[in-house]
Amino acid sequence: MAVHRSLVIFAIVAFMAPTISLAMDYVVGDDNGWKLEVNYTDWAKDKQFYVGDTLLFKYNNASHNVYKVTGDDFNSCNVPSNNSLGLFTGNDKINLAAAGKKWYICGFTGHCNQGMKLKITVLDGTAPAPPPSAASTLLAKATNFQIMLGMTLSIAAALIMV
Repeated sequence: MAVHRSLVIFAIVAFMAPTISLAMDYVVGDDNGWKLEVNYTDWAKDKQFYVGDTLLFKYNNASHNVYKVTGDDFNSCNVPSNNSLGLFTGNDKINLAAAGKKWYICGFTGHCNQGMKLKITVLDGTAPAPPPSAASTLLAKATNFQIMLGMTLSIAAALIMV
């Protein structure tokens, strides 16, 4: 009897659970990491970044760093004089907390001019959901009344089993 009750409760929770948006973690440059001679424009071009995603910059901190900069500083490779805008650990994680354009450069002399810079656009909302399964397609076609009736019957069945 307890097994049936557990299954019903699980079904109700699974049915009522909201769609979960999975934030993505991106290692900048993939296996290459953050270093010279990597084309970060090519790396980013097929990716869609969303609020809640994270960028992970992996690099040798003796020879590289990461600065979040403005678009103008990005275009001119201007390194901010304020070190609080820089990251220096070699394993820096940046949460993409707001939509819009984001610019990152390496602050070591000449590195930005040699292409060690990244520009991305962060989209508001969540990543698109994966293709629907047969169950979710059926659920999408159900009317609100049918959904409410199913939930009510499920709850009633759970109460009867108690």
